[in-house]
Amino acid sequence: MSTSDPTASPTTFDLERRVDTADSTLHNPRSAVVALGSNLGNRLETLQGAVDALEDTPGVRITAVSAVFETEALGGPDEQPTYFNAVVVLRTTLPPHSLLERANAVEDAFGRVRTVRWGPRTLDVDILAYEGVTSDEPELLLPHPRAHERAFVLAPWQDADPDGELPGLGRVADLLKEIADLPGQSVRRREDIQLRLPE
Repeated sequence: MSTSDPTASPTTFDLERRVDTADSTLHNPRSAVVALGSNLGNRLETLQGAVDALEDTPGVRITAVSAVFETEALGGPDEQPTYFNAVVVLRTTLPPHSLLERANAVEDAFGRVRTVRWGPRTLDVDILAYEGVTSDEPELLLPHPRAHERAFVLAPWQDADPDGELPGLGRVADLLKEIADLPGQSVRRREDIQLRLPE
């Protein structure tokens, strides 16, 4: 793996070997949905950097990028900055754990620290769903166990994939309608900014 990749150095996992294995099965990619969030620093630049880093990953191709949605922090310390949230839909030959490791490496590359639960952060990269896979492992819960409770996840997911479904729970659009008017679930689509789908 090229050392010029800023996401290569913060972790020690052997992604290159796993990617080589995954690339041998490019004829059978799976779909996955990944949520992005940031409320520190240049939030838009960080989200775009995360999109670009995911697209630069061998065995990953992004097929859709949502609009940017601005939301208040849900849980955690008071008086946090607002979040920019987005969702990307991708096709991948990486197995779920390798995709998770790449997601964690992207977070680390953008200075993510994990000191306060639900505290402010430069970047969140969460796998929401991975085609055909359920997992109850503590480090990789699939589908994401709280996605259906979060408008800041469901609104961009619906935008990126209007026909999207959360496995076991139903259509994303229907789930969003169920919670849209609940306290703390307000989301605002930012029409003045956008993320680019990598070419």
